[in-house]
Amino acid sequence: MKKPTLAIAVPCYNEELCVESTVESLIEVLSDLMAKDKINPDSFLYLVDDGSKDKTWDIISRLHEKNNLVKGLKFIRNFGNQKAHIAGLLGAREMGCDCVVSIDADLQQDQWAIEKFIDKYMEGADVVSGVRNSRDTDTFLKKTTALCFYKFMNILGVNIPVNQSDYRLVSKKALDILAMYPEKQVFLRGFFNEIGLKNEIVYFDVKPRLQGESKFNYMSLIGLALNGITSFSITPLRIIAVLGFFMAVFAIGLGVEVLIEKYFLHTSPAGWATIIVLMAFFGGLQLFCMGIIGEYLGQVYREVKARPRYIVETELK
Repeated sequence: MKKPTLAIAVPCYNEELCVESTVESLIEVLSDLMAKDKINPDSFLYLVDDGSKDKTWDIISRLHEKNNLVKGLKFIRNFGNQKAHIAGLLGAREMGCDCVVSIDADLQQDQWAIEKFIDKYMEGADVVSGVRNSRDTDTFLKKTTALCFYKFMNILGVNIPVNQSDYRLVSKKALDILAMYPEKQVFLRGFFNEIGLKNEIVYFDVKPRLQGESKFNYMSLIGLALNGITSFSITPLRIIAVLGFFMAVFAIGLGVEVLIEKYFLHTSPAGWATIIVLMAFFGGLQLFCMGIIGEYLGQVYREVKARPRYIVETELK
């Protein structure tokens, strides 16, 4: 197999503190791979500004003027991390490349692992998924919820490796398949595992973020998880689901209280405990189920409107 033209796609949102150092680091990676004769000299960086409100795009434009390896695309507003990843992949495809590696702008993902991605690609893999060695940099809550999500997705039949990230290499063949999918809410981690192309794994270490703050908060992660499970606003439906869950939890607590009153304090009227607990529990369960149905209806609602995934304001080629 001939050495490939590599594009590195980097979604950015309010990353003025780190985007310049990120570009310098990734150019160093490209230069190293070129020196080892593993990629073509026409390989490049492709930065996607997801509607940043700071000076991120100004910095990208300046870097583009200084170095023709730096390409860029700017959204007219913020469309979200997954849309920026898709734009990076498809935009790099239109620019002309044999494969694309997507990586986060904060470079917490080890950029030197890109060489391993290229090695797997040269061995015939069309998709090379990056999987974290550990989640030691995450809080206990984030670590636990992430593990539950991956386990639940696998129970549903979506075979996603535990701790898989959006750090991956995708071949031109896989990009062509992605371009065929018209749906707006593509869950990339599930998509690239289900299309049937040869998929390999590269394990990498996660570094602490040195500058700025992560733009992926818990609500963003919840939204990503729900999108993955149900594959513009359906917030009220999600509120219903959350409300139903807490009602079920409340019913359990209420049940404990009335049992204590009945058997230890002897103050509960006969039959009252059973009626109240059952009403609260099943009421909460019904709301929770309605919320799940609402999520699926929300997905249908967004797809039926057929709005564009994102709107491009400008592109630097």
